[in-house]
Amino acid sequence: MILIKVIDAKYIEGYKIKFRFNDGKTKTIDFQDQLWGEMFDPLKNKDYFKKFKLNPFSIEWENGADFAPEFLYNFGESKKNKATTPHQQV
Repeated sequence: MILIKVIDAKYIEGYKIKFRFNDGKTKTIDFQDQLWGEMFDPLKNKDYFKKFKLNPFSIEWENGADFAPEFLYNFGESKKNKATTPHQQV
């Protein structure tokens, strides 16, 4: 099993960031509905949201807010898709 890391992140627009992971996977995530709670409230200010930085594993903001790389990697993917087995008919 590979340890997932964000190796590049680029602000797109609104609350969207495009990510590239260490296994080559890329995805764009819209964080608009993910910014709740005391730690993430400051990120609702788009100017502040844009100021994320890469750390050794993921992205983070000056106030300490961050997202786990596994959360980012799997964001928006249903568990049903992951549960595919060789026995299932398509």
